[in-house]
Parts: sequence; C-alpha cells; structure tokens
Amino acid sequence: MNSKLDSIKQRYEKLGLALAAPDAMADQAAWRAMVKEHADLSEIVEKYGGWLAADASRADCRAMLEDKLDPDMREMVHAELQELEEKQESLMNELKVLLLPKDPNDDKDVIIEIRAGTGGDEAALFGADLLRMYLRYAERNNYKVEYITSNMTDMGGVKEVVLSLGGRRGAYSRLKYESGVHRVQRVPETESQGRIHTSAATVAVLPEAEDVEVDIKDGDLRIDTYRSSGAGGQHVNKTDSAIRITHLPTGLVVACQDERSQLKNKEQAMRLLKSRLLEMYQSQQDEALAKERRSMVGSGDRSERIRTYNFPQGRVTDHRIGLTLYKLEQFLDGDMDEMIDALILADRAAKLGESADE
Repeated sequence: MNSKLDSIKQRYEKLGLALAAPDAMADQAAWRAMVKEHADLSEIVEKYGGWLAADASRADCRAMLEDKLDPDMREMVHAELQELEEKQESLMNELKVLLLPKDPNDDKDVIIEIRAGTGGDEAALFGADLLRMYLRYAERNNYKVEYITSNMTDMGGVKEVVLSLGGRRGAYSRLKYESGVHRVQRVPETESQGRIHTSAATVAVLPEAEDVEVDIKDGDLRIDTYRSSGAGGQHVNKTDSAIRITHLPTGLVVACQDERSQLKNKEQAMRLLKSRLLEMYQSQQDEALAKERRSMVGSGDRSERIRTYNFPQGRVTDHRIGLTLYKLEQFLDGDMDEMIDALILADRAAKLGESADE
C-alpha cells in the first residue's frame, strides 16, 4: 500500500512540475488531461501527507518513551501515541476508498429516462412526481436541465420523458443509483373507496456520451421524419419536424419531437442515441461493470424494484440497502442526498470487501 501511495505522490509532483513549465499549454488536450489527473490525485496526496506526518510524530513519541520520563509526561506521550494511531487508521481507511477503481463515467453529465410502468394513469402521475423530484434535485445542486423528449398524458402524467442534467462535475456519480423500478403505494385521487393502489415507473440513468467516445457511421442510420403528436405544443401536427433515428447494426431506436426545428430534434435524438450506445458497448465490454450491476448497489437492471414510496406511512424505502426515511414529502421535493450518500457508502463498502477478497 505504501509503495503504491509513494508512486502516486511522485506522479503528482511530476505533474505539478510539468504544469508549471512555460510551454505546458502548448498542447491544449495534453494540458487539460494533466490538469484533470493532477486534481484527481490531490486528495490522495493530501491524505497520504497527513498519514506520513502522523507516522513521523509516532516515531518521535516512541523515541521519547525510551528516555527517562516522569509518570505524568509518560502518560501524555502514551495518550498522544493513541491519538496518532487512530488518526493514521482513519486516514488509511479513507485512502483505501480513494484508491478504489473509479467509474470512468462519474464526472459525466447524465441522461435520465422516466417511463410509466404498471398502473395506468396512476403510474403516469407517479412518473410526473419522479420527474418533479429530479428537477427539484437539479435545482438544489445547480444542474443545468434540458429536455430531450417528452410524452405527457392529458392529466399531466408522464408516458415517457428524457432529459439531461449536468453542467457540474459528478452528476452521474450522484444519480447513477436511480436506475431501476420505483414503486408507489397510495390512494389515487380517482379512488372512491379509499383503497391503496400500487403502481410503478421505471428510471434509467445513462452517462452522456461525448463525441469522441461513440463512432456512428452515417450508413448505419435510418432517419425518418413525421409530424409531432401528443398533448401540448402549438405546432403539433403542423410540420414534419419530429425525428426518429434507427441504428441499424443494433436496432436501437430513438425519437424526438419536442422542438419546432427538425434540425434541433435531430441533434437531441443523436445525443440520446450516443448515450444509449455508450451504455450498451460498455456493458458488453466491461465485465466489472456487469458485475457491479448485479450487486446490491447500483444495479442497472430495470426489472428490479429498487425503491418504494409509501404515501400513507410517509416513508421512502430503498430495498438495496434496507434504508427507510420517514420524510417522503421532503424526498419528493428533491431532498435526496441522505439516501444517495448512503447508497454511495454501501457501494464503497461492497467494493472494499471485494478488493480485500482478491
């Protein structure tokens, strides 16, 4: 462990010298890569520096104990030794977490897809609740929100909504645990008998692909235009502005009809297609990612029920980690950090256990 940390420290110092060189910015791409790597290593180096300082202080304390000390001074030195040992243990545990392999997508913006599941109109209305929850979370975290496509019901429910959230580093690292089936238990407004109904909506969270990551050949695409349809929009059914793109090698189909401009709809559809292709390619090529998805935390299996929102009891329960919060109203208003932090901690603990077994 120490040799690995020493090499990281040396790499950090080498990067610092390279970034300070007069011609460091001559190659902008290389400079940006060095800046990112330097920033990524900074927390590890800082904590390792604290660990080394505590280790040096422990050596000083042990040397003092070899001298003749009065009982009070000896007791003080022993107490300081214990504090330093606890500090080192805490720092080393933090360093183990920081040294875990990072998800290469964590710094990316996200594309969130929300679709009504079983439950008819009530499922669509619950989908609208989830949409508002993520919009409020985005507002709390200063994420930029952009709709890619939306298909709403006449009652204001969600048939399907796709939107991007980002503009700040780490959006995917926070929201990737939202993929799965979200279940709601409540009495619908249309229920005259006061019976509790159960319905569901699915959420998929994808890292937004960058142009350099997914190579799409023009010959692999079939692009169809059609007239927009559905609730809302003054230009509905007036122009052939809606776009449907089929990726022929994989059969993936995306569509966008929210914008008046056919060109804008095509751009948005291509963003969505690239992100879906990126997820598919990474899932196929990265066995570690597939293993992670099958684990308790972070599963991307959309048939898996991950969370229940129980309105009569005012609770939200995440079934992957067994955590229940009795603050449903606040949670649906975007106050999600307590749940997300717990999911991240559980994920890290699972990965630490796996690394210890290897």
